[in-house]
Amino acid sequence: MSFENVKSFMDRLTDWIIPGNSAVIYKDGKKVFEYSAGYSDLENKIKMTGGEYLNIYSCSKPTTVTAAMQLYEKGSFLLDDPLYEFIPEFKEMYLKDGTKAKNPITIRQLFTMTAGFNYDLGCDALKRAKQLTNGRTDTLTAVKCLAEEPLEFEPGERWNYSLCHDVLAAVVEVISGKRFSEYVKENIFDRLDMKNSFYHATEDIKAKMAQQYRYEVEETDAVKLQSGTFGGGRVVNAGKDNGFILGSEYDSGGAGIITTVPDYAKFAAAMANKGTGLNGERILNARTIELMKINQLNDRTAPYFDWQQLKGWGYGLGVRTLTDKAASGCLGNIGSFGWGGAAGANIIMDTEENLAVFYAHHMLNPQEPYYQPRLINAAYLDLQ
Repeated sequence: MSFENVKSFMDRLTDWIIPGNSAVIYKDGKKVFEYSAGYSDLENKIKMTGGEYLNIYSCSKPTTVTAAMQLYEKGSFLLDDPLYEFIPEFKEMYLKDGTKAKNPITIRQLFTMTAGFNYDLGCDALKRAKQLTNGRTDTLTAVKCLAEEPLEFEPGERWNYSLCHDVLAAVVEVISGKRFSEYVKENIFDRLDMKNSFYHATEDIKAKMAQQYRYEVEETDAVKLQSGTFGGGRVVNAGKDNGFILGSEYDSGGAGIITTVPDYAKFAAAMANKGTGLNGERILNARTIELMKINQLNDRTAPYFDWQQLKGWGYGLGVRTLTDKAASGCLGNIGSFGWGGAAGANIIMDTEENLAVFYAHHMLNPQEPYYQPRLINAAYLDLQ
């Protein structure tokens, strides 16, 4: 397995508009590919090495749902338990039209993005949380305040990408009695020997972080981008900050992790290996991972799961899951699972092949419909 298709595709991306990228692939618990291309600092022509820290944004979500499922394994909750049993502020919820929600939010709906939340980080409730905490905006206070916001829809009626996993992080805090970042460090990062994964950037970490960019494109160029033709947009330096971090104590379950590609690939390898890490440490039972991979969408929610790059995929307990190879055009196995991030991180896990891929670039507006399906297909082609 030379993984020449993956390497070639990564080179094509950096020749196109991606400043730099990096990937690590594990097969059957062995590292079979590690490669970086382009630049971690485009302006100063500093080469990408794979050792740079990156904001992986929503690629943090698979870690969050794994942390929660560890507590599920201990019997701390059932999926259809109401959220208010853990955070009483969610006992009575109202919709945007002013009517009272008929049904309580459940823990399952947090996993599956069907609780009724949105992704408005500037809402009044989160502003109030910041004021109450003198800017620290700790996770639990923020989520308790979020209960003041009206829901977008009746819980369970739609799929809507939202702050669900940030709320789930607060549930982990309540059940475990630990700050979310501490729980994840003790129960996932430390157990998998992930020494370069964190929830907040110290000055030392920031100094070692790749420059973060943004691809700005005119609306008229959008069609060209989908075909992989350079559309006349421009890459601009966006600084290194993560706009999803609401305060110094806000451990974002949805977008908080800072890591290196080789380090986070260890998590991917453990999940692909049915919950057992490279060092033999188990973070989840194989049966639990099988449950996570089951498509949770139904006739009501599925029509809202309509992102272009996810045609033929379903949504399990916080992860995409391949359900229809014909519709997706994907060369992977049914039940392969993963997710992506706002700056181009992408995690691919397959328990049937014991295949784990972690790829990342560091460019906001990362062109998911173009790179994600092509990357997945390249990885599976290279298994031959």
